[in-house]
Amino acid sequence: MTSKFPRKEKLKSEIIIRKVFEEGKNITSFPLKLIYLDMEETSGPKIQCGVTVPKRNFKNAVQRNRIKRLMRESYRLNKEEIFNNIEGSFAFLFLYLGNEIPSYMEVEKHMKFILKKFLIKVTNESANK
Repeated sequence: MTSKFPRKEKLKSEIIIRKVFEEGKNITSFPLKLIYLDMEETSGPKIQCGVTVPKRNFKNAVQRNRIKRLMRESYRLNKEEIFNNIEGSFAFLFLYLGNEIPSYMEVEKHMKFILKKFLIKVTNESANK
């Protein structure tokens, strides 16, 4: 699997995003938070992912965009671990909760932790079924 982040893997549907916020489960590793939702089997990608940074914490769009780029890049480089070990399809929404612009190393550390925790949670849920 290549480590790309193509357009079809991006979460853009307003309906799905609203559904993720309302019905999704979450995992937090401050300053990142993952909200995920198990989707019905689709012919599309296994995971659709979106990132967001609140305007309340970062008024300047340049800062928000920088954090979103860091989060997307960290996800792109670490997503193979999940893609190879899950069954079904999911919608991911990553939120940035902090008040300061993070370094890439900090974002990547928390992203890896969240993805590992997600994998453990999903495998435990599927084993209990």
